[in-house]
Amino acid sequence: MIGVENVSMHFGGLKAVDNANLRVERGSITGLIGPNGAGKTTLFNVVAGLFTPTGGTITLDGEDITGLKPHQLFARGLLRTFQIAHEFSSMTVLENLMMVPDGQLGETLVNTWFRRGSIREQERRIRERADSVVEFLNIAHLAHERAGNLSGGQKKLLELGRTMMVDAKVVLLDEVGAGVNRTLLGEIGDAILRLRDEHGYTFCMIEHDMDFIARLCDPVIVMAEGAVLTVGTADEVRENEEVIEAYLGRGLKNRPPEAAQA
Repeated sequence: MIGVENVSMHFGGLKAVDNANLRVERGSITGLIGPNGAGKTTLFNVVAGLFTPTGGTITLDGEDITGLKPHQLFARGLLRTFQIAHEFSSMTVLENLMMVPDGQLGETLVNTWFRRGSIREQERRIRERADSVVEFLNIAHLAHERAGNLSGGQKKLLELGRTMMVDAKVVLLDEVGAGVNRTLLGEIGDAILRLRDEHGYTFCMIEHDMDFIARLCDPVIVMAEGAVLTVGTADEVRENEEVIEAYLGRGLKNRPPEAAQA
């Protein structure tokens, strides 16, 4: 679904992403891990259209999308969530969901004068979809709660719900588990698996919780110094000498005995 070919993103002399190559296969939940400063979030921002790459090509389902803006990618079914949820805090959960679909008739003044029936019908369909989303995510009891009052984990579920309000193909998840308690993290994981299995979503996720990665992701892509270091299963990358060196700054063989036992 996503192809990243020789992609670079330079900021002056800083090579945040440097000739990176990776693939996200259709129907997969692909993990993207690496030490701080590895270029993961910058690569996400490039794929999501927030940055135009310095070089290289990005494809979505075989179509070149290099340089397209976020709203153009949104229309093609590529969505991105953020480590810090971007909710409308003064609006309810349902209202947040109903804001997502693009091209709503009620956004045009002329339509509010002459197409009131069409607006009501469209709003009814959007409300029905929002109701089904909160049921799917088991947050129906929060439907009329202001989004600003939700916990961190509940806001992450709301972000997932927003992707369900349109026909998403690929969702980029940026540290969906950050600051979330273990119970809600389990529910978020369940929702991601169900979206993949029941709705055909493809996911690529940045995450630091390796247990969460191991539960959901295959394959796992490891980045270091702006490039892809290796690709494998969670167990394979955990045991990979290059990965250990990238995270710890030294290889397994050179670690002191107390570090090896930790």
